[in-house]
Amino acid sequence: MSALTAGTDLYVGIQLVSPGLTWDISCFGLDAADKLSDDSYFIFFNQPKSPEGAIQKLGEQSGDTDSFRVTLDRVPDKIHKLSFCAAIEGSGSASQIQSGYLRLVAGGQEVLRYSFTGADFGTERAIIITDLYRKGVWRVGAVGQGFAGGLADLIRSYGGEVDDEPAPPPAAAPSFAPPQQPAPSFAPPPQQPAPSFAPPPQQHAAPAHTGFTPPPPPPPPPGYHQQPGQSFPPPQQPGYPPQQPGHPPQPGIPQQQPGYAQQPGQFGPGLPSQAQPVQPGVMVSLQKYRETATTGRWTQQNKKLVKVTLGPEAYARRGSMVAYQGDIEFAYKGSGGLKAFFENAATGQGLKLMTCKGQGEVFLAEDAADLHIVELQGHSLCVNANNVLAFDASLQTQVQRIESPGIPGGGMFHLVVSGQGTVVVMTKGTPLTLQCQGPTFADMNAVVAWTAGMRVSVSTQVRISREIYPGASGESVALQFMGLQGHFVVVQPYEV
Repeated sequence: MSALTAGTDLYVGIQLVSPGLTWDISCFGLDAADKLSDDSYFIFFNQPKSPEGAIQKLGEQSGDTDSFRVTLDRVPDKIHKLSFCAAIEGSGSASQIQSGYLRLVAGGQEVLRYSFTGADFGTERAIIITDLYRKGVWRVGAVGQGFAGGLADLIRSYGGEVDDEPAPPPAAAPSFAPPQQPAPSFAPPPQQPAPSFAPPPQQHAAPAHTGFTPPPPPPPPPGYHQQPGQSFPPPQQPGYPPQQPGHPPQPGIPQQQPGYAQQPGQFGPGLPSQAQPVQPGVMVSLQKYRETATTGRWTQQNKKLVKVTLGPEAYARRGSMVAYQGDIEFAYKGSGGLKAFFENAATGQGLKLMTCKGQGEVFLAEDAADLHIVELQGHSLCVNANNVLAFDASLQTQVQRIESPGIPGGGMFHLVVSGQGTVVVMTKGTPLTLQCQGPTFADMNAVVAWTAGMRVSVSTQVRISREIYPGASGESVALQFMGLQGHFVVVQPYEV
């Protein structure tokens, strides 16, 4: 946010042009686990203000379907993310949106706009538009993600409770103002200015106030694409920055492409409506590879690359870092413990770890292997040492060995991880999970992981090899897994 504006008193405007649809637009104040642990920070039509007033729902104004005032430096420390969402009231789908945007206004000037259309969605009845979140400092991420359920399902997905979901209220229901009307308790009366902020420029003038200034008049109509050097009438309106005359560039903000408000790589994956106005050239080809917005501690960027957001330390395979942002320090895992076991040449499965610590983000990958983020949630998992990429330093770890004279080197080492945290597992190709409801056999070289607590033994089977090399026996070592219902083993379509 500091790259966009030094202000912390923001206006958040949301516009949804979708004839025939009525939207409930709300803001979820989420904790560090992305959960609505305090329902007093669910800001919607029946609760338009947070307890301390840091988040306020303002209603329709200045060309926006709905709007909010957010004072970032007043948001309590327990609130880590403000997620702005919209849900359809009644029937319909998000694909019916003709045009939409979320914009941030600071000091009366628009500093950011995220635009979208129904082409970005399908049959979903709700959309998660944009997040303001803490990661050392306040940041903003455009999400643009559809959600299949309505408002009640969206609340439940964030961990909230909906005891008795009422039928959608009619437009004239007295409990809240319809989306097309200003919220009665917050819109300024025509004859006097609204408290603590001035009315939009097209209304009468109001005394100046510190910190918060409302947005300029609405932008050009949907479908209007402005060319460089061309102004949108009338000239005296700020209109659609940064191409508009009279809207000076903000310090530290990269200049944007005409009609496209966000920079490549700044937010989540490219969306169809955003790809259209981009100037021909390199960015047309590279938009779809933009960084995925952070959704938690571990974020999947694509099938072969993950991002870990540091604060708490993480362990990763040495050499797996492909990029990082922030103040990060990498160090070899200390001697003894894991290092002593895994670097023992006798194991044949050297897992050399490094510690990632600091504040920022680290991007990890290894030989273009497929990566899988596994949340343990208090359970224990055994992972073949060859398939471990990274894991939270807070997890409990133990090295174990399956011994047998039939195994090359005399045994197979694996890592047992347990506790509350995440482990990133590598596979060659798409893995298969087998439920162990009876004896289950798997090639030792194809085994990726299995649930802890099963009885594991070695079985030697003779098979026809794909190629019999001179001196090769054609024998393969299989592991036999015996466990009760609920246990499983994961294999990959590749033999290490």
